[in-house]
Amino acid sequence: MDMTVKTAFDGIWLPMVTPLRDGHVDLDAARALARYYRNAGIAGLVLFGSTGEGNLLSLSEKIDMASAIASDPHALPLVFGVGGVDTRGVATAIRRLDKLAPAGYLVPPPYYLGPSQAGILWHYRQVAWATQRPIILYNIPKRTGVTMTVETMEKLALLPGFSAVKECNPGVLSTLNARGRLPALCGDDLALPDHWLAGGAGAIPAGAHLFPEHYVEVMRLARAGHAEAARACFEPLRGLIRLLFSEPNPAPIKRALAMQGLIADELRLPMMPASRELSSRLQRALGAVPGLPGRLQTA
Repeated sequence: MDMTVKTAFDGIWLPMVTPLRDGHVDLDAARALARYYRNAGIAGLVLFGSTGEGNLLSLSEKIDMASAIASDPHALPLVFGVGGVDTRGVATAIRRLDKLAPAGYLVPPPYYLGPSQAGILWHYRQVAWATQRPIILYNIPKRTGVTMTVETMEKLALLPGFSAVKECNPGVLSTLNARGRLPALCGDDLALPDHWLAGGAGAIPAGAHLFPEHYVEVMRLARAGHAEAARACFEPLRGLIRLLFSEPNPAPIKRALAMQGLIADELRLPMMPASRELSSRLQRALGAVPGLPGRLQTA
């Protein structure tokens, strides 16, 4: 029996890449990717985060891509990543994007500045005034240069609008899951089985671009309490996950998707394509993951 407490961002929310071709967003590829992940059992898409090269896209490009995906009558719910140094600029962008009716926003604290915890609280409170839609906090110091404390996150959880946090630190994930005051969305692919076995509700795993059905099955097994089966299903993915993050994200993911003919292998400068040496290693890793002949039997 699935004992997980359901939240607004339950399940796997894929931080989808932005397909590019000849310098432009490839809207046809974006629509096709969105359909592929919907059919694989993904709960929703997170657009324009770091995996989606969000800081390198114009606001008009974001609106065009989100509108193209949402034009599908069966489209998955969309969360938009919106970050920046200037709080007013972040709020303005959210007001512009609000007309697309997203499921929510993934918002980091101001990067580069290294604000205090009080400054982080102020930033998020101001951003919350810009929308009635849920906000997912983003606590990944490697990207932002600042760490939110559990106390800061739980203070924000007391305010309307703050619905979850994307967290990659396994210790903090464990603490948040144990305290139960703010739903934690796992952003560390290798920590996913432990997260789900501990009752974690949601995840934003970039590695789920490849073999998304495996991720969905691992989640199902873990939530049903089948720890050994969940870990066995996840084990073949570990080597591939390590390769996907061995060079700057999302270059390896885009290379792997291009190998499958799903997108062009193109990033926006200064992001560079994955190295030639990585291609052969990715090819071997992709071939080493067995298919799912059907739902694993756990009875």
